[in-house]
Amino acid sequence: MSDELQNLRNNIDRLDEEILARLAERARSAQRIGEIKQGNLYRPEREAQVLRRLAAVNPGPLPDQAVQRIFREIMSACLALEHPTKVAYLGPAGTFSESAARKHFGGAAALMPTAAIDDVFRAVEAGNADYGVVPVENSTEGAVGGALDLLLANPLKICGEVNLRIHQHLLSRAEGIGAAKRLYSHAQSLAQCHEWLNRNLAHLSRVPVASNAEAARMASEDPESCAIAGEAAAELYGLNVLAANIEDDPNNTTRFVVIGDHDAGPSGCDKTSLVCSASNRPGAMHALLEPLARHGVDMTKLQSRPARGGLWEYVFYVDIDGHREDASVAAALQELNERAAFVKILGSYPVAAI
Repeated sequence: MSDELQNLRNNIDRLDEEILARLAERARSAQRIGEIKQGNLYRPEREAQVLRRLAAVNPGPLPDQAVQRIFREIMSACLALEHPTKVAYLGPAGTFSESAARKHFGGAAALMPTAAIDDVFRAVEAGNADYGVVPVENSTEGAVGGALDLLLANPLKICGEVNLRIHQHLLSRAEGIGAAKRLYSHAQSLAQCHEWLNRNLAHLSRVPVASNAEAARMASEDPESCAIAGEAAAELYGLNVLAANIEDDPNNTTRFVVIGDHDAGPSGCDKTSLVCSASNRPGAMHALLEPLARHGVDMTKLQSRPARGGLWEYVFYVDIDGHREDASVAAALQELNERAAFVKILGSYPVAAI
């Protein structure tokens, strides 16, 4: 071994000990903050500010996202010293919802799989979970209608968002797909991989199941089958990846929201979600949106959903840039309240940092 190599290794050992000492100091400071606050320790706006600041001052060579992931885990571990955050998600284990929950809350959170999206809401509302993570829209397949309906009907608030790139893999116990007779997958994943499947597996029977993780579990017990699921499910059930990244859209992304009994304070880069309805008269929709434009508030999403109250009546889900406490946003929302038949603020929260 050369002297230079040994010196470099010695330097890494020294740096590791310094990092460990700094981590211990940080953890003690986080514990003290918990003692002073004696309440809700998770503050999404503060975590977003920390992650953005670290990306801004990052000297390299580690990329910003790598730095942010490392510090997300540090914050997760420090928070768990006081109270491991209980997070409900659409299960079972191995789903993309689990991956989104881990991306946002880190590995120290206590994740709780549920059988359905409405069970996520119930777990948080009943106090069995501190927060929940639910999918609300996919860049390929559009809105998750059931989740939007629950946001309207439930008193819980949106306090964060997670954008997760969705990579679909063809999984099986077998080394190849020649012997496969059926394909298990969630219906949305079948749609996301429709063209690839038509080109490569048109002969296979496609069996929709409740989730991709369930598809992977079934494939692990059925040697004449394969499944579409993510990497986490492949690892969980010991399946071979026969083909990777088979989604038709290489930018396929699902947006999740974090729900809790509170939203977030201003972080400096925020989003506000709301739902409203317009009176049934000419120009009513223009009247709703006009205050946003006049106050310089950027609308980033407008999604209609049938209202449950009557035939051919609709509610509109709107995302705008800014926090509800920002002066321009507050002024626009006040006018919107005066003009709309119904308005519900779903929450203000930091724009996804990672």
